[in-house]
Amino acid sequence: MQTAPKKVINAWAMYDWGNSAYNLVITTTIFPAYYDAITSTKDASGNIISHKVHFLGREFQSASLYNYSLAFAYLIIALISPILSSIADYRGNKKAFMQFFCYLGSIACCILFWFDNSSLSLGIAGCILGAVGYCGSLVFYNSYLPEIAAEQDRDRISAKGFAYGYIGSVILQLICFVFVLLTPFGMTTGSASQLSFLLTGIWWFGFSQITFARLPKGTPVKEFQPSNIITNGFKELAKVWNQAKQMPLLKRYLLAFFLYSMGVQTVMLAATLFASQEIRLPESKLIISLLIIQIVAIAGAYIMAKLSDKFGNIKVLMFTVSLWIGICVSAYYTTTEIQFYILATVVGLVMGGIQSLSRSTYSKIMPPTHDTASFFSFYDVTEKVAIVIGMFSFGFVHEITGNMRNAIFALIVFFLLGLIFLFSALKKTSHR
Repeated sequence: MQTAPKKVINAWAMYDWGNSAYNLVITTTIFPAYYDAITSTKDASGNIISHKVHFLGREFQSASLYNYSLAFAYLIIALISPILSSIADYRGNKKAFMQFFCYLGSIACCILFWFDNSSLSLGIAGCILGAVGYCGSLVFYNSYLPEIAAEQDRDRISAKGFAYGYIGSVILQLICFVFVLLTPFGMTTGSASQLSFLLTGIWWFGFSQITFARLPKGTPVKEFQPSNIITNGFKELAKVWNQAKQMPLLKRYLLAFFLYSMGVQTVMLAATLFASQEIRLPESKLIISLLIIQIVAIAGAYIMAKLSDKFGNIKVLMFTVSLWIGICVSAYYTTTEIQFYILATVVGLVMGGIQSLSRSTYSKIMPPTHDTASFFSFYDVTEKVAIVIGMFSFGFVHEITGNMRNAIFALIVFFLLGLIFLFSALKKTSHR
């Protein structure tokens, strides 16, 4: 196949430009910092004395509740995406599903404008719906890659999508950063944060229109069978797994991806609350450090793509996962601001690289097929189940030990197991 025209490729990448603002503002920087601020109990001097909250009649560590909420959102996606992806393959309307989840997520961000310390349930609901919208749309966004890019161009185009995402999200983050730090027009830090959530929803919705105007609708590959709407999606996943079991390289790669994704995604989702609660990093410095991560990640995505051309995808992924293990060990001992800034820079280098390279590696070793939505549904379900396990493990260890640092050990185990299976996959590539 030939790679699609440049305007289609750029339109595809522009979706990352729009929805990555959610990933930066809502899951990484301003929302977690705002959530931590309004769920912390302070004494008369303003010192934090507790991070405990009450939700649904039970007391939680605020960070654990946040982790559980995101785990629940990813579980929803893991359960429904097979059904939706199957319908998209039959009807060839993946763009319609992508639009639905985009609009769900962007509206959820706007709803967070009304989240304050008297409406914890609203905040948790907005957090869950935003994550469902974000992840649900990515199932269909990712499945476009093998349809619009020839195999030899996929590493480059995948990296382009991530780079657009980092650039777009950083631009909006800087705009929000001005409001949060300077608090113009009589705003407070809290109201400026709430405005940031509203701007994120508008940004995501607005720039996605470029994508939806230019991406193809999709081509039906089978006759639609309405009687199989519920079961067929899971049958498709079983079919994908049965095919993967006959392909040793693909099977071992998926197992590795499943294991190291438990660590990667949990680090990315839990980093802000870790820095806020364990290192006591002020909100302004926290946002700056996370901006550093995003900016460095732009270079990281391209560096990993270049390295993969020279050394091969699996070897570069092994190197990257090894760096993640080092990051986790370092994080356990990180206690100062400067140490966190150094760690954040390294995280930025490997964060974009491992996501971009994981996606393009899968698109290159999966078998030739028209059922791309089903194959990428399997990929996304694998990642989402990994996130559920990773986030739940992190929150559970934190809750039972009372120390978030102890939860890092679970992540190290996930990365080590992922590295072992990557090495196993590498041996299979040498025999191909």
